[in-house]
Amino acid sequence: MNRLARYAPEVRERAVRMVLEHQSEYSSQWAAIGAVAAKIGCQPETLRIWVRQAERNQGLRPGPTTDDKARLKQLEKENRELRQANEILRKASAFFAQAELDRRAKR
Repeated sequence: MNRLARYAPEVRERAVRMVLEHQSEYSSQWAAIGAVAAKIGCQPETLRIWVRQAERNQGLRPGPTTDDKARLKQLEKENRELRQANEILRKASAFFAQAELDRRAKR
């Protein structure tokens, strides 16, 4: 599959669950990931990333959870929009201040 392949959330959840439930049957978690990845038809590295994120979401591994990432993305978007609004207001303020100066100078 190519890099742009998307997997259904059900497939991701099932693959992660299979790795976490059956990793004790393998010599390492990576071996379990490789076996499960071959069964579902994805790259082992892709599945490893899914497993690591699931571990973070469950509090088994340090790092940002999926909810934390979504919240951060939303806050960054709001911050970007506020910066744009402030820039527009700053330019409008300068424009109207200059217009007021021009009006006073013509009197």
